[in-house]
Amino acid sequence: MDTGEISIGWAHGQRDVQGAFALRERVFYGEQGVPVEEEFDGRDEEAQHVVALAPDGRLVIGTLRLLADAERAKIGRVAVAREWRRRGIASRMLELAVARAREHGCAQVHLAAQVAAVDLYARAGFTVDSDTFEEAGIPHVWMGLTLTGAG
Repeated sequence: MDTGEISIGWAHGQRDVQGAFALRERVFYGEQGVPVEEEFDGRDEEAQHVVALAPDGRLVIGTLRLLADAERAKIGRVAVAREWRRRGIASRMLELAVARAREHGCAQVHLAAQVAAVDLYARAGFTVDSDTFEEAGIPHVWMGLTLTGAG
């Protein structure tokens, strides 16, 4: 399938948000064994959520969340359904989130990347800012991106 058929945008309404949560549970809890209580950390209410919808326009096949304050944004919970991976969906979601961080006037965006996904984030312009650490039993590194022309 062509990724052009996939709609990527900001979550609209409860159906999109619930679909994002269901996908995160499937990927992080189901595939990766992340404890549910670590995945759902209480910050989703203050976050903005990106969703990628399958060509049917209903099924959430990708998601991430953006937490932004006055100067810094954090991207997290990046997930794409297994059968839709390696089609550029995560890259397109990242572009949207970085653009929104820039609109908010953030000077920097950071994220905790699973080591296996470092190349994905590097292609989006992020650089590794830390040594490897373990989160939910999975090796991660902090990565950052300085935004020019913020605001």
